[in-house]
Amino acid sequence: MVVFEKPKSLTDAQFHYCPGCTHGIIHRLVAEAIDETGVEGRAVGVAPVGCAVMAYNYFACDMVEAAHGRAPAVATGLKRAMPENIVFTYQGDGDLASIGMAETVHSAARNENITVIFVNNAIYGMTGGQMAPTSLPGQVTQTSPYGRDVKTAGYPIKICEILAALDGPEYIARVAVNNVKNVRNAKKVIKKAFENQIEGKGFSLVEVVSSCPTNWGMTPVKALEWVEEKMIPYYPLGVYKDRSAQEVEA
Repeated sequence: MVVFEKPKSLTDAQFHYCPGCTHGIIHRLVAEAIDETGVEGRAVGVAPVGCAVMAYNYFACDMVEAAHGRAPAVATGLKRAMPENIVFTYQGDGDLASIGMAETVHSAARNENITVIFVNNAIYGMTGGQMAPTSLPGQVTQTSPYGRDVKTAGYPIKICEILAALDGPEYIARVAVNNVKNVRNAKKVIKKAFENQIEGKGFSLVEVVSSCPTNWGMTPVKALEWVEEKMIPYYPLGVYKDRSAQEVEA
């Protein structure tokens, strides 16, 4: 009896990610959501520019590569042209919260019926570890060697809190994948984000607090500890907006 196997929505390609990186975990959760909702034949993913730029090698569904930050705009076009397809983006913090901030906010404000998976590891990973919009106050990066100074660099961007304040989006949630409990919860939330699109409810974004051992200069174990001790207190986990649930309660 098979009790555990690779999701059908993942290819056999070996991940290129650094040791200890949690992109692989998140890929699996997305693939499991696609499998379990039965949309593998009509799912279309939009790959970002960043560490997950080659996500098209790993998901066994149609994939489109977007220019840096433009994934929500590309996903909007795909969904409007092919409304029967299930369209998702997979983006990092530099892609989504920096160069793609406008596309993110406006697709949420319009409540486009797409699913956005947002990986927040508080740093630019692929390009060498520069300070990102989500880098924590005091965090040391290649471009903030003395720590992020909020007087000159401003405070980190909290995407869930920003989008939850908009009238448009259906579902906004933040999860983490630093331990088994959080991974299990992340799977439920990601699956719900896909189900919302299947049901035509509109824009869903799931922020996944992640680690980057290489650019943080930590071992994989220490990086997961840093997620628990530093990242999650600054980026609290939870559902920030669930419009359908709010309407039921009202």
